[in-house]
Amino acid sequence: MEYLDFELPIKELEDQLDKCQIIGQESDVDVSNTCKQIEKKLEETKKEIYKNLSAWQRVQLSRHPNRPYTMDHVRALCGETFLELFGDRGVKDDKAMIGGLGKIGGQSFMIVGQQKGYNTKTRQYRNFGMANPEGYRKALRLMKMAEKFGIPVITLVDTPGAYPGLEAEERGQGEAIARNIFEMMRLQVPIITIVVGEGASGGALGIGVGDKVFMLENTWYSVISPESCSSILWRSWEYKEQAAEALKLTSFDMKKQNLIDDIIPEPLGGAHFDRDTTFKNVEKYILKAYDELKDLSTTDLIEKRMDKYSKMGEFKE
Repeated sequence: MEYLDFELPIKELEDQLDKCQIIGQESDVDVSNTCKQIEKKLEETKKEIYKNLSAWQRVQLSRHPNRPYTMDHVRALCGETFLELFGDRGVKDDKAMIGGLGKIGGQSFMIVGQQKGYNTKTRQYRNFGMANPEGYRKALRLMKMAEKFGIPVITLVDTPGAYPGLEAEERGQGEAIARNIFEMMRLQVPIITIVVGEGASGGALGIGVGDKVFMLENTWYSVISPESCSSILWRSWEYKEQAAEALKLTSFDMKKQNLIDDIIPEPLGGAHFDRDTTFKNVEKYILKAYDELKDLSTTDLIEKRMDKYSKMGEFKE
């Protein structure tokens, strides 16, 4: 397990606990009371740290290398039923955007999401979760296929942003994202969107329009990352913590502003500490949302979706 800077007190206590247990196993000394005291201190420290996380610390947790990525969620939710589909039928298959058909709770879904890599090789293969235009066009192709066959759509958001390279701009990155937003607004099947990691800028919005939008507890959703915001405002990345607070990018900030529908709770310490519980929570929210949406007529579904997004940004004194 890798530890973030603010988690080091936890690491120290866990190391002490391991040493205490080893001493108890290798000698005749009774250290059970000492171990219990350390365990109690460890639990208290965890609660103290994780119940008082700053916006920047939640950003760090959303990027934790042990955090489950999109394909981890898909495998846990769908098991052997997931069938991955490839290509945008125009340029190529974008490895940063995955999609396919799978069953959750006996119900078929079209699942689309950004996928990051686990090590240097796979991060390059997945382009660090930053999709090119063909990735968004592939996502739209799959969503249109789902619409044709009346299959609900799930999108899993986890990206530091759409790929900003010259070739991406040449192939119409902005148009591809805008087209997805436009088409998702009027898609004739239910859309459930979940931010499972990072939700940055237009890269997230390109698959982020949903009838129900959820965020896992330790994720963020914003027009810009804290580092980029800091570099623009202060010409330095040193103010990223202040930028994170100012951007109001946490799940709790987003819920307070009515920009998302609900927050999916994570186990103490983050999704990576107890993956099974995280996956069960995600499944519960998906099935609950689908139950609320499945009986709506196409007209009502689209009207409610349009109304939901039209109200965002309204301000009354």
